[in-house]
Amino acid sequence: MRILLDTHLILWWLLDSPSLSEQARTLISFPENTVFVSAVSFWEIWLKVSLGKLRLPADFEARFAAEYFENLPLTSAQTREVATLPWHHRDPFDRMLVAQAKTEEMTLLTADEVVTLYGDFVRLVR
Repeated sequence: MRILLDTHLILWWLLDSPSLSEQARTLISFPENTVFVSAVSFWEIWLKVSLGKLRLPADFEARFAAEYFENLPLTSAQTREVATLPWHHRDPFDRMLVAQAKTEEMTLLTADEVVTLYGDFVRLVR
């Protein structure tokens, strides 16, 4: 399975948070799955850091570099897909992740129930 992680799941994984469900841990660590992290998520993370809404440990980037995740860049085709999405969710970062997952035929993992309204390619992990 090709998996795209919602931003909060990336943070929970890298920070070994108890908020990350066992189901999510299993899917992320399963060797047959290819796990992607979007440039959109890093944009969201660093924006929140700059606004003082998020604090990261000093070794955050080293933790990420040690993972086997694939980077997913943002393309114009993916941004165009946002225009076709219904307005189930107002968060621009989540909408972009949905568009990327849909365009790239990935499963988007999230703990945000509202995001699941976009379709079967979004999987709720709690």
